[in-house]
Amino acid sequence: MSAPPSPLETVQTLFAELQQRALEAGVTLRQPPPVPTTCCGRGCNGCVWEGFYAAAAYWREEALLQLAP
Repeated sequence: MSAPPSPLETVQTLFAELQQRALEAGVTLRQPPPVPTTCCGRGCNGCVWEGFYAAAAYWREEALLQLAP
């Protein structure tokens, strides 16, 4: 039995799937947000990961709008 994917793996898979759909549809999407590299691991309020996941959700919404028929 394998472990479930991490939230980061899930988001990266989402990015790849939507970018593939865009490529097939001839739609140009902006680049997804970059993965944070500055997390200190202390669970700060306003962690860079919170910002990343918020940006990823926005990117997803924008991509889906561009891919809608």
